[in-house]
Amino acid sequence: MATEPYRLSIETTRKWHALAERRRAHFVELYRSGRWRRYYREEAFLNHMREVMKGVEVWAKVLERWPGGTPPPRKA
Repeated sequence: MATEPYRLSIETTRKWHALAERRRAHFVELYRSGRWRRYYREEAFLNHMREVMKGVEVWAKVLERWPGGTPPPRKA
């Protein structure tokens, strides 16, 4: 079995960051529309929202480590 560490390419990193951004946009839309109440209890939704926000931040930091890997600006 290979013992080489797993390496991410910048393309893969950008894709994961974009996925995290889409997930955040989805949760923001759930919040704004009030639809989150159909699927979550308040505490569970807040916990998920924190995880989603943290995921975006983590992938943005990973992306910033790449030369020229600045995350694209967020859409309002």
